[in-house]
Amino acid sequence: MGTIYAVANQKGGVGKTTTAVNVAACIAEAGYPTLLVDIDPQANATVGLGLSKHLEPNVYDVISGDATAEAALHRCDVPGLWVLPSSPDLAGANVELPRVPGSERRLRDALAPIRDRFVFTLLDCPPSLGPLTVNALVAADRVIIPVQTEYYALEGLAGLLDTLSLVQRELNPHLTVAGMLLTMHDGRTRLARDVEDEVREHFPSLVFETVIPRNVRIGEAPSYGRPVIHHDPHCPGSDAYFELAKEVAARG
Repeated sequence: MGTIYAVANQKGGVGKTTTAVNVAACIAEAGYPTLLVDIDPQANATVGLGLSKHLEPNVYDVISGDATAEAALHRCDVPGLWVLPSSPDLAGANVELPRVPGSERRLRDALAPIRDRFVFTLLDCPPSLGPLTVNALVAADRVIIPVQTEYYALEGLAGLLDTLSLVQRELNPHLTVAGMLLTMHDGRTRLARDVEDEVREHFPSLVFETVIPRNVRIGEAPSYGRPVIHHDPHCPGSDAYFELAKEVAARG
């Protein structure tokens, strides 16, 4: 059975989409069938892999029950990587889902028929702890938490961990934290080093060894509709995401 990872943090701008896209691409390049599910209405992961945010059917159609996940799968330019794309229409799901009994299990149930087709599935979550993120956490086996190495990024960790505990207790007892990922790290600054030390001190067994650096190529890649490992395979950002993918695979 394939493993499903949610990439989640309610704070925006911490590297969730960048991480989901690039880890998925690295794993697919290694020869493992991989699925990226974009459940953020901004559709950045979809566009970042060269697909249109107006593709149909999409994840909104799947969650609303108008299409199967199988029908909504789309190929991208990365061999072995499939995408279940997002759409701006998905924003409506935040209003619609709470009205539907059992709505928090919609994504899990939709992915169940296809999960064994993929060794790894990554869910790119929106920057909130709303119904879409809860759907992802219920569907997932493990959670990757990107943490930007700046002060405010630490502020939201307690709230996210509380939400994870609630989901574990009420909806998905098998959910575990795969690891916390330090992102946008500038080792030249004392602040970045201090934040890294603090996170590693408080969560010594959870923080990935790999640290994602601040890197211009990582920022450029989405504008070309490709992961950084295709945009510049030899830049520090690509090296870091390859190492992270190895860590994710090793942790199971």
